Amino acid sequence: MYIPDEHRYEHGGFYRRCGRSGILLPAVSLGLWHNFGAITPFEQQQNVLRAAFDCGITHFNLANNYGPPYGEAEANFGRHMDRDWRPYRDELIISTKAGYDMWPGPYGDHGSRKYLVASLDQSLKRMHLDYVDIFYHHRPDPDTPIEETMGALDYIVRSGRALYAGISNYYDPKQAETAIKTLRALGTPMLIHQPSYSIFNRRVENGLLDTLETEGVGCIAFAPLASGLLAGRYLDGIPSDSRAGHDPRYLKPDSITEDKVDKTRRLNELAQKRGQTLAQMSLKWVLRTPAVTSALIGASRPEQVKENVKAVDGPDFTDEELKLIDGISL
Repeated sequence: MYIPDEHRYEHGGFYRRCGRSGILLPAVSLGLWHNFGAITPFEQQQNVLRAAFDCGITHFNLANNYGPPYGEAEANFGRHMDRDWRPYRDELIISTKAGYDMWPGPYGDHGSRKYLVASLDQSLKRMHLDYVDIFYHHRPDPDTPIEETMGALDYIVRSGRALYAGISNYYDPKQAETAIKTLRALGTPMLIHQPSYSIFNRRVENGLLDTLETEGVGCIAFAPLASGLLAGRYLDGIPSDSRAGHDPRYLKPDSITEDKVDKTRRLNELAQKRGQTLAQMSLKWVLRTPAVTSALIGASRPEQVKENVKAVDGPDFTDEELKLIDGISL
């Protein structure tokens, strides 16, 4: 495994401490979402995973319903585990989640103890693992007492199914704080929160990042490239091989407005002045705050991974650059 030159175990290095824990995460982590389902050739997936590990990425992030179809990303990862990764299991952080719809009926969705435990047992079978490093509740459930959901995470950790617990999409700072404190009171500290965060999506700046810092919980930002808008792929239209061009479930062509394209072009000009690609600058921007431990990327080609990890080596932002980014994006 190649470790980038800047590998210090501190904010600004490639491996960063996750909150107040003993875990170090790479500044850039790899998500195994729709690029690891049935629509992506197995060899292509394998090449991306190998490139990521060679670049120093040790964290692979999944969820029970990643695919398509649901469960397929985990099942594919189980095959990758058997072929490539079992000898390196102790060098990997593997995470998965449950909280969205997974199977029909009353017990295949949301935040009950029954669903979370059953879903993780299914995930472990699909991935050919004895345990995951991190298990997340994928989204808040307004109909299940938070004591039950956090109690399930506590049980999952104590049972050995997961080493650490996390939450995702808990954007209300008070709700996140309640989840963190409820879990801590049970004796299991919350390791990490996974929200969406990018130059175009500032939702976590509502006090959530401050709460995570205060409580000593790490943050891993998903969609830091705004589902591809900040990857530089749409500066001159919609390429046929892009997400919006061939798989518009998560980035619809009509969301790529002239206004958004104009903003990305202006941001791209700033990135070029900084000696970076737009994607690299956008990742560096998400990682600029000590509250964020890691940025979670998706990739369909090894070259994307290799370029994105270089974001960590980019220059720090000046106050003028940050003001300019705000002026363009807000």
